[in-house]
Amino acid sequence: QVHVVESGGGLVQAGGSLRLSCTASGSILSINSMGWYRQAPGRQRELVASITSGGTTNYFDSVKGRFTISRDNAKKTVALQMDSLKPEDTAVYYCYCYARIFGRNLYDNYWGQGTQVTVSS
Repeated sequence: QVHVVESGGGLVQAGGSLRLSCTASGSILSINSMGWYRQAPGRQRELVASITSGGTTNYFDSVKGRFTISRDNAKKTVALQMDSLKPEDTAVYYCYCYARIFGRNLYDNYWGQGTQVTVSS
């Protein structure tokens, strides 16, 4: 079983910053990628940023230059520093890890419950 827990959401004014954190725990053998998706009301879930175990990052175009993803492999944590926030960044942010657990040969995505980020104009 894998537990993915996010923290750090909240309300901020446009131009402000927030930092999201996420920790994975449980019967994890290895983690390939970790990252963040978001979903705004009436919209599909979209990938915001991801990072591999080797440190390769990928960002959604609209957040490039404003968001920074980082990861601690030993602690199984991932963080998302969000600067210059815009009202259109308002969404529920979900952490995921693409991991292999003990007793299973395949990798699967494991998700957190989500944390609300609201950016006021």
